[in-house]
Amino acid sequence: MTEQRRVTEDEHLLDLRHREEWKQKAAWRVMKIQAEFVEGFETLEAADLGAAIGVYGSARTEVDSEEYKLSAELGGKLGEAGYSVITGGGPGAMEAANRGAADAGVTSVGLGVELPFEQGLNPYVDLELNFHYYFVRKVMFLKYSTGFCALPGGFGTMDELFESLTLVQSQKVGSFPIALIGTAYWGGLIDWLRGTMVADGKVHPDDVDQLLVTDDLDEAVAHMDTGRL
Repeated sequence: MTEQRRVTEDEHLLDLRHREEWKQKAAWRVMKIQAEFVEGFETLEAADLGAAIGVYGSARTEVDSEEYKLSAELGGKLGEAGYSVITGGGPGAMEAANRGAADAGVTSVGLGVELPFEQGLNPYVDLELNFHYYFVRKVMFLKYSTGFCALPGGFGTMDELFESLTLVQSQKVGSFPIALIGTAYWGGLIDWLRGTMVADGKVHPDDVDQLLVTDDLDEAVAHMDTGRL
């Protein structure tokens, strides 16, 4: 039996096919967006996370893969260093990082988001929030993280990574450390950024230099310490 695709709140808000519905319910949707911000801020402020690292990574990472083991080890090392861990709360690399954090005894946060097909939060999250809107979720990541680690991932990981980079580059936020875990995975991207974007004058070399690309988890964790409050 084929699972029926749900229309998400993001789609109701952004897709022009729902324009008439938006006109009729605009005030109600604005209140709903406001409520998501309030719930997120109140919940995470009350949690008093302290220094926390946002970990990005693919939901498609297989449980029996080396990437999953690497993600779990990263979550554990961050926890041992005294960091709470914040992920998107889903399966794959996110689950692994939450699992490592939970095993280390630190707060393991999952910021879930509504998707067309049910995904649900992984069982290693002990502080959970579910959002209807991606942009609200992004604000929570950026407000409550003192640094970011990006594991191998897809479009979602790239979106979160470049959102962070853009805010730093445009000086909308203070600088925070960003580590890309996996030189084989991320190396081509860095080569393209330097060989194309930097070479063409579209970004400054310093914008790329702020990215640590490494296979050494201890080095990545030490890099996170440069952003500790």
